[in-house]
Amino acid sequence: MNAQHDPLAPAWGWRQLGAGRVAHVTPAAEYQGTTMQVCGLYPFTAGSGAPTAGTPVGRHLLWGEVVCLDPLAWLRAGLVTNPGVFIVGEPGIGKSLLGKRLTTGAVATGTKVLIVGDTKPDYTALTRHLGGQVIRIGRGLDTINPLDAGPLGAALRKMSGTDAEILRREVRARRLALLMALCTLVRGTRLSNAEEVILGRAIDLLDQHANQEPAVPDVLAVVTEGPDTLRTAAHASDDHAYQARTSELIFTLDLLCTGSLAGVFDGPTTTPIDLDAPVVSVDISAVKAAGDSLLTAAMLCTWSYAFGVVDATAALADLGLTPRRHYLAVMDELWRALRGAPGLVEYADSLTRLNRAKGMGSIMITHSLADLDALATEEDRAKARGFIDRCAIKVLAGLPPRELARICEIAPMTGPEQRLVASWSAPETYQPGARHPGRGRYLIKTGGRMGIPVEITLTPIEKELYDTDQAIRAGQQAGQR
Repeated sequence: MNAQHDPLAPAWGWRQLGAGRVAHVTPAAEYQGTTMQVCGLYPFTAGSGAPTAGTPVGRHLLWGEVVCLDPLAWLRAGLVTNPGVFIVGEPGIGKSLLGKRLTTGAVATGTKVLIVGDTKPDYTALTRHLGGQVIRIGRGLDTINPLDAGPLGAALRKMSGTDAEILRREVRARRLALLMALCTLVRGTRLSNAEEVILGRAIDLLDQHANQEPAVPDVLAVVTEGPDTLRTAAHASDDHAYQARTSELIFTLDLLCTGSLAGVFDGPTTTPIDLDAPVVSVDISAVKAAGDSLLTAAMLCTWSYAFGVVDATAALADLGLTPRRHYLAVMDELWRALRGAPGLVEYADSLTRLNRAKGMGSIMITHSLADLDALATEEDRAKARGFIDRCAIKVLAGLPPRELARICEIAPMTGPEQRLVASWSAPETYQPGARHPGRGRYLIKTGGRMGIPVEITLTPIEKELYDTDQAIRAGQQAGQR
């Protein structure tokens, strides 16, 4: 009989003797296993589809589909538990490139972006192209007052009652914490408990009697003068006892005004952050040549000021005085701010710990976890590792095997994943002009999931705006003329 005319069997068989009729068909047994185990039985397995929530960052290296990434979008979609991104990779292979793509996508979807401490600068051209604000910190340029409440102060003036008192205490805590961090930086050691109490009382006095934001010289003046309130706080019965308690603190405050940091943090804030700007970049590249202390101080101040913006917006939104906004903070060269002096990690940790509750995402960028070893104490190193642990999304650019071994202690990787990332770490040839194998390639890791290998393809305008090697090429072209 011709096969194409054979009748199809009913689901339970034909209703006749010997035709295999059954009352119920038992489902076949199901087995689960890893792709490494199951591939021997069924070699056509493939990973799950790439996320489509967020900014398109490139195409999957294995099957070409578009991969999207945005920490806030991923949090809303339930893909991660916190909106932190940690990017690590060797210099020159595109870490900042990915940060700029995420910045552009965030601005396009209404998220406010804060570039808190651009040390090179890498983000100035992009910020201006997106219609944002660029603040340049340095001697003869813009200055930041570490004690300036900024937007928090503006929010405080619109509030009353219990809410105002809570925010007032927050402003005080921020002022004191940042001033102590700067003092720790110039001194090289932590302040004593007595000095912390004296500084706190000095800030309280200035806040009660000043008609404008207090500055570091004002704190120096009031501590030197030694009114009764400060003498009581110092538990000093006479002038000699007070001078003994405050002499080192006075020299430390004087260093902030006259030492290597003079002219940058000892005056009023000249250019406040524009709350309506789609992106704000604080360019601190002008202070890099003055040494690590000044650069660290600049990063700490800009971090504090920027996170104050987020807190102020959240406080006003809770009262219905302003629309609720979401922010994305980009923190490049992270470890340069942490290794300035013992204890600075604790201050940075307090600023960034509650980003999720504030509706704020963060992107932290560094080139090596070995920078942790440069931190002064084991306590600092342990807290710094917490930055990485709190970032649900780890993005790995080209890294050598030794660095990957350290990464695996935090974000476990399979053997093929490690070999893939290691293959991006160095060119395969010495031929001039050869494309670096890791340029624009990344492995996105979240939790225990398989990593997503992705490659960015830039548009013509992005090639111009994201280029970080323009200065080198310009010098080369000038030398060829």
